[in-house]
Parts: sequence; structure tokens; C-alpha cells
Amino acid sequence: MKRVPPTMRLLAALGAASLALSACGGGSDSGSGGDVSEVSIGVMGDFTGENAGIVLPIKNAAQLAIDEYNATNPEVKIKLLPYDSQAKPEQAVSLAKNAIKQDKIVGLIGPAFSGESAQVGPVLEEAQIPSISASATNATLAENNWKYWHRVISDDDVQGAGIGEFITTGVEAKKVFVIDDKSTYGQPLAATVKANAEKGGATTQTDSIDPDGADYSSTVNKAKAFAPDAIFFGGYYAEGGKLIKQLREGGVKATFLSADGSLDPGLAKGAGGENAEGSLIGCPCLIDPEGTAGDASKKFAEAYKAKFSAPTAIYAAEAYDAATVFIKAVQSGATTAEDIQKFIGTADFTGVSKQIKFEANGEVSGGDVYIYKVTGESLPLLGNAKTAKP
Repeated sequence: MKRVPPTMRLLAALGAASLALSACGGGSDSGSGGDVSEVSIGVMGDFTGENAGIVLPIKNAAQLAIDEYNATNPEVKIKLLPYDSQAKPEQAVSLAKNAIKQDKIVGLIGPAFSGESAQVGPVLEEAQIPSISASATNATLAENNWKYWHRVISDDDVQGAGIGEFITTGVEAKKVFVIDDKSTYGQPLAATVKANAEKGGATTQTDSIDPDGADYSSTVNKAKAFAPDAIFFGGYYAEGGKLIKQLREGGVKATFLSADGSLDPGLAKGAGGENAEGSLIGCPCLIDPEGTAGDASKKFAEAYKAKFSAPTAIYAAEAYDAATVFIKAVQSGATTAEDIQKFIGTADFTGVSKQIKFEANGEVSGGDVYIYKVTGESLPLLGNAKTAKP
């Protein structure tokens, strides 16, 4: 082995230490050592794609929380950096790498969807950057043994069970046709709804659609032949709207249900207005534009409407809570990714959407499923899935 001079060994050690800090989202720009006046937090999701309607509220609510915090003139301010993945996993991975290496983020709100979360998770884990999603609900995300991954919304096992039970108790359906979009999100969710509907005594039949296709006639014909009382769709509102339109035009009048991916006015627009009327959407998220759920919810709803001239929407409350976790971490003195990660493990506070406390696997403790009804282009809350009636 060739002997290395002491000075060379010192330079090599310093270089390795610098690389280690960079890999962790460290460096002076992100608050590792020295006086820190600002840290950067990212927010990632589909901000311009066809399903942006259910992601923009996440960005808005996170910005609201951080703007409110910065307005208090804290010693360490927070800069929110948006990353538009357009729900494309490969694009999300590239954005995540740039966010870590170039922007030196110390935390990420998101990614928004389950598919991109599955791809970005390992990148964040390797770089040791904590993330908190407000909307990625795929149940298997919590099975990856990721240390830095978290979410403030209940998973699809909880959501699917709640909706499946509601189909047989609230809707009182005896025959249920279950459709999915073959996605990381929609397919397992549909399977969980199916299993719980069967548990409630319903007979089921299944089919899948191609989300990139435009003609769902094969699925419509199968549904019509089955003559269901209810149809459940596991997928997003852009495809859900088109599916409802074709089902109605094909003579299928069964009650249409879907989950959080369809909880957007775009569902009714895509369905052609009245075709979607009365559709029922389940979600483990709380949308409370009137602030009836308590003082915190009321204050948030008023602030959101004042800032964005619109009522609160899907995932907004959860995103506000996710941002608040990072804010509380910085307020505690944590300005590096690792210190923020340590704080997240101790977080326990009453948020806008629920009590925010994380399990060891990154899941939020507790959580309910709520039912919303398509009424024109609005989606009023009917109540908890356990007690709601159509």
C-alpha cells in the first residue's frame, strides 16, 4: 500500500466531510453550522398537469403557513421552493436530486402522489432529507423501512375500508362494480374497497381502464351487464369524469363512488355537469371551508380564503399541518435536515386536520374517513363514513 503524506490525508478527510454534508442537504446554505438566517423547504407535486386541481391546494396551504410564520419576523425564516413534478415519477426524481444538491433543501412537503413518492423516497432516504406528504395514500409506502419518510394522511387501507363499509351500510348496495386505473394508487385502493364491500355482504365484479385512453366502452358494457347498485372507481378525477360521462351515456345509472383522487370539481366538469350529480367521494382528509370543526379549522379556512380568494380544498388542511411540523422544528432551533428529522419524531400537536403525531414507520396516528357529495361543482361534506347517509 502506498503511503499518503499527512497533508494529503487531511485534505481527503476534509473533502469527504464536505461531501457527507452535501449528501445530507447540509452546508452553510441549509443551516449546518454558523449563524443561520433562512432554511429552504420544498413542496412537490403536479402543479400544471391534468390533476393539478387536487395538488395546488397543497402548495397554497403550505405557502400560507410559511408566510404566516415569516410575518412574525423570526430569527430563522423559511423559504418554500415549489417543484412541479406533473405527477411523472421520473421527473419527480430529477427534481428531488436538484432540490437536494442545488437548492440545499432541509425538508420536503410531498411528493403529492403515491407513484412519485415511491420513486422519490429512496432519493430522499439516501440524502437523509425528511419528507411529509399531505396526500400520498398508498399503503405500501409505509413498508419500505424509510426513516425520513412521513405522511399526515391515513393510508388507502384505512380509506378503502371506510369507503367499502360505507357502500354497504350508507349506500346499502348489494352489487358493486369496482374499476381501477391500473396505477400505484388506484389499483390497491380498489382492491381494498372490493374486499370490504364483500365483507359487508355485497357481490362484486371488477375491471380496469387505461388512464391514457379515451374510450371506456368495454368497461361500460361490462358494468351494464352486471347491473350494479354502485360503482367504485379507484383513480383520479380527470379519468373519473370521462368514465362517469360514458357510463351515463351507456345507460348505467348506478351510484358512482370514488376516493380522494377524485375529490375535485373537475370530476363534475369532466363528466359533463349533471352526469356526476349525486356521486359520492370518500377521503381521509377534512375539507371544512365553513370552519365547523373547531377554532383552528375556522381560523385556517378564513385565512386561506382571504389569501387565495377561494375556499379550502382537498389536502389543504393536511398540507398546512405538514408545513407546521417543519415550522415548529425550526422554531425549536432545528435548522439542519438531521435535526429537523429528530424533531419530527417527537412532534405531537393539535393540527387543523387532526392530532399530528407520527408512528415509527412514518404514518400519522389515528385518522377518519369522510364522505363528500357532488352537488353541481361543489363537494359538500356529508360526514364521517361510519355515519354518513347519501
